Amino acid sequence: MRAEKTDTETRRGQITEAAIALISDGGINNLNIAGIAEKIGIVPSAVYRHFKNKEEILGATLLLVREQLLNNVAKVEAEADGALARLRLLLELHANLLKRNPVFPHIVFAHFSQSDDTKRWSNLDSTINAYLQGIARVVKQGQQMGEIRPEIPAHNIAMMFIGLVLPIAMLHRPSDEKLDILQHLDVAWQVFVRGLEPNNIKMKIKD
Repeated sequence: MRAEKTDTETRRGQITEAAIALISDGGINNLNIAGIAEKIGIVPSAVYRHFKNKEEILGATLLLVREQLLNNVAKVEAEADGALARLRLLLELHANLLKRNPVFPHIVFAHFSQSDDTKRWSNLDSTINAYLQGIARVVKQGQQMGEIRPEIPAHNIAMMFIGLVLPIAMLHRPSDEKLDILQHLDVAWQVFVRGLEPNNIKMKIKD
């Protein structure tokens, strides 16, 4: 049974959600302590009781992205049978996550853009690697069961899987009603899965 959240955890969550709302409204440059405080209905000094600065708050938004991504991996492993079915469901969950939170890719990009910030890079690297490892785990299960071609390294397949989502994630804007994320990913999936099926011609993979 999950323990109830403390007042501190609740407030930190509210601050993080307010930060995401500000970024969604006006980009990373719109993130500021006064704006967060106003959205929650507290004084700016109260924000500093839970986060040292804006940088820590931005880090908390990335942790939320990480939690959502890894929860999706756990969900498909628990609910879907077979590696390809799990990957297909994961793609749908990822698409729905983007539709609910189109700002998430821009939070990740904000960490990429600060190439001289060691802590940002460390947090980002940890998040991406955790997600890649989860996908690769599903892929390896499929290779062991004969669903996925074994000669392609699982980490390469995991990277290609993320590549299905990343372009549409960065190009999508909440106001763009013409862009159908699910339709695009459905087509991309059909192309992607054909390259994984064992009955296709084998490829030589360089070591």
